[in-house]
Amino acid sequence: MTEAGNTAEIGVIGGSGFYELLTEVQRVEVETPYGAPSDAVSVGVVAGRRTAFIPRHGSHHELPPHKINYRANLWALRSLGVRQILAPCAVGSLRRELTPGTIVVPDQLVDRTSGRVQTFYDTGAVHVSFADPYCVEGRGAVLKAAGETGSAVRDGGTMVVVEGPRFSTRAESRWFAAAGWSLVNMTGFPEAVLARELALCYTSLALVTDLDAGIDADESVDQESVFQVFRQNTERMRDLVLRTVEELPAERNCHCATVLDGLELPFQLP
Repeated sequence: MTEAGNTAEIGVIGGSGFYELLTEVQRVEVETPYGAPSDAVSVGVVAGRRTAFIPRHGSHHELPPHKINYRANLWALRSLGVRQILAPCAVGSLRRELTPGTIVVPDQLVDRTSGRVQTFYDTGAVHVSFADPYCVEGRGAVLKAAGETGSAVRDGGTMVVVEGPRFSTRAESRWFAAAGWSLVNMTGFPEAVLARELALCYTSLALVTDLDAGIDADESVDQESVFQVFRQNTERMRDLVLRTVEELPAERNCHCATVLDGLELPFQLP
């Protein structure tokens, strides 16, 4: 049973720089039916609201995208009481106008991963609606927070998620751009669909760290430049997440909250 002091209503899945969001931090080891999460869950307070944080790649960034235990991370957060999730992440741009440093709140997602476990429902007929993968209320909260903080944020865009850990070839990048997609990322799936399968609100805050390989003929993506841009914008992203936590509704009235209504689940949700 979860102790009252370990509970939270909002979850943040992101990089280690987001630890500083929390005050009165308590690290909670959570066991799940799917193994261990990326790290212990840090539970604390953001803007007066109980918030839980998981470093997506582990506390030392030791987990590559295809080795993250996404099911354990999402299950652990829900078991602590979390119902709304903010998911800051780094992305490559497939549009010249989305330059490094731009923050985008995507509204659509395309899966181009392979071999990842992407469901909790391995038995029974449980088909969850995923037409709109991101929470409309969560997206609205980010955009409102951005307006109040003066942070320039782009509303909408399609994020394609690739297997990684390698970056795209120029041909792949041009293909994604020609399809009309805006961003490329390695962790946004299955994270988003697993959140939906647990009836959690999930909102992505995507920081552009580079122009993908096919956008400029003479440029290519490298890890150090990506990490550098992310470091330069960590404080800005932290401030936006903190303000968004304040703006998230106390009561959920979105489709995410009721997506499992009427479905016969093969197990009881935490």
